[in-house]
Amino acid sequence: MQSIYQSTSLLLLAFGAIADAYSTTSNAPSSTDVTQVGSLTVPTIGCGTIAWSTDFGRPNPELVDLVSTASTNQNGVFLDTGERYGSHAKTALGMGWGETECLVAKLLKDNDVVENHPSKAVVATKFTPSPWRTTVESVVEACEESRKRLGVESIDLYQIQMPDIVKPLRKFGFDKSYDKVYWDGLAECYNRGLVQNVGVSNYGPTLVTECSEHLAKRGVPLASNQIAYSLIGRHNGAQQTLDTCNELGVKVLAYYPFAMGLLTGKYTSAMPELSAEHALTSSLTKSRRSKFEQKDLERYAKGDGKSIPAGGVAPLLSTMERIANDRDKTVAQVALNYIICKGAVPIPGARTAAQYVDNMGALGWRLTEAEVSEMENVADNLGFSFDGAGFKRSNAKFVGYGMETWSLS
Repeated sequence: MQSIYQSTSLLLLAFGAIADAYSTTSNAPSSTDVTQVGSLTVPTIGCGTIAWSTDFGRPNPELVDLVSTASTNQNGVFLDTGERYGSHAKTALGMGWGETECLVAKLLKDNDVVENHPSKAVVATKFTPSPWRTTVESVVEACEESRKRLGVESIDLYQIQMPDIVKPLRKFGFDKSYDKVYWDGLAECYNRGLVQNVGVSNYGPTLVTECSEHLAKRGVPLASNQIAYSLIGRHNGAQQTLDTCNELGVKVLAYYPFAMGLLTGKYTSAMPELSAEHALTSSLTKSRRSKFEQKDLERYAKGDGKSIPAGGVAPLLSTMERIANDRDKTVAQVALNYIICKGAVPIPGARTAAQYVDNMGALGWRLTEAEVSEMENVADNLGFSFDGAGFKRSNAKFVGYGMETWSLS
C-alpha cells in the first residue's frame, strides 16, 4: 500500500513539474493571459493610441478594422490614451485636446464594445500637468471632460501624464511644484466615483513611493505607473523604478516597448533574405518619421563609433531573432514577452489590425529565465541604452517653449 502511495505521489510530482514547465515555456491558451491593474482585469498587453487620428473627421478605416478585430479578443481590450493625444499638427500647436479620446469612444461605440459586451474595453486616459492647473478642482474638471468625451460614467484608469515639469517662467523664479495638489486631485476624483483607479506616468522610485504613501493616507490605492521600458531601455532608472513598483504593488505599464521600432524586426518577413538588423537598417530609409527621429534611430541601428559602438543594436537583434525562430514567434513578440516576464504590461502602439494581432501573439507563453538572462546580457554589452529619438524622449517633453526634462533616477 505504501509502495502504491509513493508511486502515486511521484507521478503527481512529475505531472506538476511538467505543468510548471509548460506554463513557462509553451504556448498556453492566451485567453488565460490577463493581469490585475488595480481593480481591473486586463489582457497582459495593452494598445497605445497616441498615433491614432481621423481622416477628415472620420475614423481611419484601418483603426475601425483594428478595434473590430480587438473586440473579438476573449481577454478583452486594454486601450491607453490621453487628453493631449491628437493629430501631430494640432498637438504641436497646443490644440487638439481630447481628439483621440473622442475617437476612441466613437470606435468602441461603433463596434458595440460597451460595458455589457463580453469583451468590454478597459480605457486608461491621462491628465496633463499645465501651468494653469494649480488646484484640486482643476484635476476634477479635467477628469469630468475626459469622462464625457469617453462617454463613460466612471473612467477605468485615470493617470497623471508626467511630473509637474512645465514651468515656462522658471527663470523668473516661478517654479512651484503642484505634484501633491495633483495627487489630491486624483484622490478627489476617486472618492467622487469619477474614476475606478488612479495612476501616474514617468515617476521614478522616489516620486512613485511618495505618491503611493500620499494617496494611501486618503484611502486611495495607486494602481499604475507608466514608464518607458524595453530590453535596451532598462537603464536611466527604469529598472529601479520597475523593481520599486513591483514591491509597492503598483503595476508598471511600459511604453516604447519596441524602442520606437528598433526591437521589432517587423520587416524581416517581407524581405526574408535579410536578417532582422539588416532589415531594420533598410526600413529606416523608408520611414515616415521626422528627420530628427530617423537620424537618431539610424545611430542606434548602425552605431556611430562614438556614443553608440559600431554595429548598434545588431547583436541583440541577432539573439532575439534566433529565440524567435526557435519558438516560431516574431522578434516583436519576443520583445513584448520579455517585458511581461519582468512583471510589467507592455503598451505597444498599433494602427492596423495586423499589428494588433501580431502584438497579441506575445500572450499565452513565456520566455525561460535562461532566454531572458541571455538577452539582458547581450543588451547590457551593447554599450548604450535607449532614451528616445528626435523630440520623442523617455526623459523629456517638448512643451512649446522648449524641452523640459526629468529623471527616473
